[in-house]
Amino acid sequence: MANIITLSRFPLLLLYVLLIFLGDSTAHFWCVPLIIFIILLDTVDGYVARRFKLTSLLGSALDIAADRTVELVLWIIFSNLGLISVVVPLIVAARDISVDAVRSVGMSKGLAPFDQVKNPVSRFLVATPIMRTSYAVSKVIAFVMLTLTLAFQSAGSPVAAQLQSITQIFVWIAVGLCLVRGIPVLAEGYKLLAAYSNKD
Repeated sequence: MANIITLSRFPLLLLYVLLIFLGDSTAHFWCVPLIIFIILLDTVDGYVARRFKLTSLLGSALDIAADRTVELVLWIIFSNLGLISVVVPLIVAARDISVDAVRSVGMSKGLAPFDQVKNPVSRFLVATPIMRTSYAVSKVIAFVMLTLTLAFQSAGSPVAAQLQSITQIFVWIAVGLCLVRGIPVLAEGYKLLAAYSNKD
């Protein structure tokens, strides 16, 4: 059930993309609750997996794949539309690819992603509910405000320009948290890779 919830995010994301590029301002406003729902499903699938003891390496991998796809597609879309700098998706893509490459080594040895960080500070930044929730909330705010900006823009409202300026703050908060949560994985991942290299 948890995996089905995770996988449902892909067609919903496709619907969002189609509405963004093919829809009018009304469709863009409808995209606001849609993107909130898509992102919140990440919390729902995790809750279901833990509640019914359905956690697995496959579930973790699918969850990360869905998270990465949703996040990167959204950043790329808004960069393409000129609402954010191209630097944003470049930073996020570089961070995500690097982190996932390191995590894939641990997962091949049977270690779940969050079990690969051992240092207490690293675990706080990467695996604790408060940091995961903070990052999720920052993305929700950024993506909602970007969607709203586009909606007001396509409606010809002067509010769009003011909203876009405020939105940039939340965009960079999300990017900052993305880096803060990624750097510990890379730092400890280096040790993990070295350990496995020595064993080989």
